[in-house]
Amino acid sequence: MYNSSDPRSSLATARTGPSATDFAAAEYLKFYETAPQEDDSNGKTWLGRGQNFIIAHSEARPGATFGRKGQVDEYAVLLPDAKSSATITWQGRTETVSGYSLAFVPPGDSTVVMPEGGRLVRMFSSRSEDLALACINAAAYATHHPNIPPFQPWPEPKDGYRVRTYSLDVPDEPGRFGRIWRCTTFMVNVLPQERGPRDIAKLSPHYHDDFEQCSLALEGSYTHHIRWPWTPNLHAWRADDHELCGSPSVTVIPPPAIHTSRGMDANVNQLVDIFSPPRFDFSEKQGWVLNADDYPMPGPSGAAR
Repeated sequence: MYNSSDPRSSLATARTGPSATDFAAAEYLKFYETAPQEDDSNGKTWLGRGQNFIIAHSEARPGATFGRKGQVDEYAVLLPDAKSSATITWQGRTETVSGYSLAFVPPGDSTVVMPEGGRLVRMFSSRSEDLALACINAAAYATHHPNIPPFQPWPEPKDGYRVRTYSLDVPDEPGRFGRIWRCTTFMVNVLPQERGPRDIAKLSPHYHDDFEQCSLALEGSYTHHIRWPWTPNLHAWRADDHELCGSPSVTVIPPPAIHTSRGMDANVNQLVDIFSPPRFDFSEKQGWVLNADDYPMPGPSGAAR
């Protein structure tokens, strides 16, 4: 149930009921407590995954170079800090990407360079098998998690693939939820920074029938409250989670668990919600997806619309 002031209260999907009978556990990947999966001349990189996605969080050294050969599908590059820019090369063309931006990189060979170093978050579908195997929680996905359909990318851009970049410097707008962009493989919602703990009278418990939510904490800390439905089979029941996660961290929330997250720090708290593939309900809300003109939605038969 969303608070009445939450723009998501208008979503049609907010009023449907869960029907699943088998559930997966949530994943809590506290990168600040674990050794990086990569530690080399490029810096430190932590890798974690959900069913359909992989998050690579890097603390890049100046001049760090992150290349992909024969990348199977489109991936996302998030530069959360204004002071940390990047260059992205694809098909022989190099684009300079300012800090505090989100970029989508097409399939094929590409390179991301961080001239001054800094924080870099890359998001891949789990079809990138080399990265999936390297994730700290790879074993949790040795078998397919329940209630999640097979990954299906969304239609390609109307005018073809290219590196596309979007500034995060977008003002809030009444009635719009967060700052949302999508590509063929991801929907990324960079939520506004919040100062101080979230009001406990304005939480937003809700659930998703058939897709995971990845909550990436960039600043501060969050308590993730997660509750699984009760079914006639007591063996399927799970105890509630109330997990405190600092930053950087990734929390993977499985469907159809009821969940809400509360910023905890007295200073800045910031969360990025990530979905793979993109969400239909957010995409159907007029004005919510800021680059909707660049990427068409699937039609009823899978054709672009």
